[in-house]
Amino acid sequence: MNKPLRRIAVFCGLLVLTLLLRDNWLQYARSDELATDPANRRVAIERYATPRGDIIVGGKAVTGSKRAKGGDFAYVRTYKDGPMWAPVTGYASQAFGTNQLENLEDPILTGNDDRLFFRNTLDMVTGKKKAGGNVVTTLNAAAQKAAYDGLAQRGKGAVVALDPATGAILALASYPSYDPSTIAGYSDDDARAWNKLQKKNNPDDPMLNRALRETYPPGSTFKVVTAAAALEHGLYDGADTKTDTPLPWVMEGTTTELKNEGNIPCKNATLRVALQYSCNTVFGKVGSDLGNDKMLETAKSFGFTSEQFTPVRATASVFSDDMNPSQTALSSIGQFNTAATPLQMAMVASAVANDGKLMKPYMVDKLQASNVDTIAQTEPEELSRPLSSENAQILQSMMETVVKDGTGRNAQIDGVTVGGKTGTAQHGVDNSEKPYAWFISYAKADDGSSPVAVAVVVEDDNANRDDISGGGLAAPIAKSVMEAVIHSKR
Repeated sequence: MNKPLRRIAVFCGLLVLTLLLRDNWLQYARSDELATDPANRRVAIERYATPRGDIIVGGKAVTGSKRAKGGDFAYVRTYKDGPMWAPVTGYASQAFGTNQLENLEDPILTGNDDRLFFRNTLDMVTGKKKAGGNVVTTLNAAAQKAAYDGLAQRGKGAVVALDPATGAILALASYPSYDPSTIAGYSDDDARAWNKLQKKNNPDDPMLNRALRETYPPGSTFKVVTAAAALEHGLYDGADTKTDTPLPWVMEGTTTELKNEGNIPCKNATLRVALQYSCNTVFGKVGSDLGNDKMLETAKSFGFTSEQFTPVRATASVFSDDMNPSQTALSSIGQFNTAATPLQMAMVASAVANDGKLMKPYMVDKLQASNVDTIAQTEPEELSRPLSSENAQILQSMMETVVKDGTGRNAQIDGVTVGGKTGTAQHGVDNSEKPYAWFISYAKADDGSSPVAVAVVVEDDNANRDDISGGGLAAPIAKSVMEAVIHSKR
């Protein structure tokens, strides 16, 4: 063989060797990665080759599957009361993928989870087709309906209800919402529905999970955190000790008076009276006196500054560091940079109701195989201890005064002890936008236990500005949610 031909042969041999190495690398080193790559259409085809397992609420499925009308996909996802449950389920779409529980628990729902290996192997032996497992949630159907219906009557907003003793999420509502069934397929109609739901085409942003992903200035509901800080750091030793709060009170380092809403008894008021009437001066001065570091420490102990995973991710709520005394004062009444998700404020109410113990919030009770055998069970987990039991009980008595004799009267329930705190949060440039209405609360059973804690925020663009208040707009929704939980346990 002459020299040029030998060079060509060697070069071709190297090319063949390279191709073999590349082929083996793709087949073995990257096989799992490519097999699960969302861009691999075979993944989506397999996902919808059999009916998906269901997401369960109160023993009943809120999802389903039906035969698709042609195309590569055998089945398409369906939803019952889709808009009400969308913040919980998310969507499973042939065209647009999955999110929330439909995404996080996709291996269980499709039957591909490794924990289903034995079940799938047995089905192969018996000739039974592979079937998806179920995701059993902690949600209470009656509480969810009360939350969603309440928001639908009031305007944009969100509701979260927790079981304080376990952290189980009982309601997770966001409004406006959307029906995941309208985007579940692969047709032109699904594409048009998807485009209509995008924020650029719909300023109401119905696909935004306001309960977990939106942060709002919490307004006066944050005064519960500030009161907890005052008690925990020893600034005041009880609910009925007079505070050192002049009226007017000028924020430290400024010539600006911190104003109260109306003519209310805030001069040297006790913490109980200050919470009852929602005195900005008292809680602003508490925050200023404690300082940024102590306020931040208490806020963090309630969950601020950390993302929560329910398992759906919740945005971290905000309490800033490196603030001067006047900024700390404003942040301590839920303004300035302070911002919270509805989940976060439900956690605040929950920790107080649970005698100072904050449980990790979760919405998946268990995972089941297709034959409803349990393959995973969620165990309640303590997240932190923001308050001592003694101080939590002091704060409970203060919040119960708010509902009995203060701004939270609209949350009263006959025969039930209710504690709460209203909030009306200013926002926009120079507070030009209509404020948000907040209410956080808990209900106590006859034995002293607390079956439910709730946070409600309402963005009512249609209400008259003077009519917007946490007690007026948000408290009635919280009341209906608490009643639904209480009645379901009887």
